[in-house]
Amino acid sequence: MTRDDARLRRLLEEEQAQLMTELAYFDAIEYDDVGAGNHLADEATTAQDQASDLALRRQAEHRLNRVKHALKKFDDSTYGYCEGCGEPIDFARLKALPDARFCLKCQRKREVSGAPVAGPRALEQQDLHISPSKDKKA
Repeated sequence: MTRDDARLRRLLEEEQAQLMTELAYFDAIEYDDVGAGNHLADEATTAQDQASDLALRRQAEHRLNRVKHALKKFDDSTYGYCEGCGEPIDFARLKALPDARFCLKCQRKREVSGAPVAGPRALEQQDLHISPSKDKKA
């Protein structure tokens, strides 16, 4: 299968636009002050909503940074090359994760060595290295 960098760039640009829209939504939200109300359950709900929105905002910001980094790599003519070993990243991996920074081999090394796994999509990227459980017969 041949690489289609234009398609991957378009996917990244679309995701960038979507993330910027999400961040604009978070900027527009106005919250009531927690502790200013009379009912504890209402205050708890408000606090939970604010915490949830903050976590979603941070995830969107982090994701936007990864997408911007990938788009910058297009401009530098380094897109599609592993930041670990410099080898080309498999096209199937880029199709699944257009902002991938590492080839599968280097990504696995980072995960096994305990290097920080970047971002909210870490679970999508990582192979869970769980040894098969042995059947226990009674």
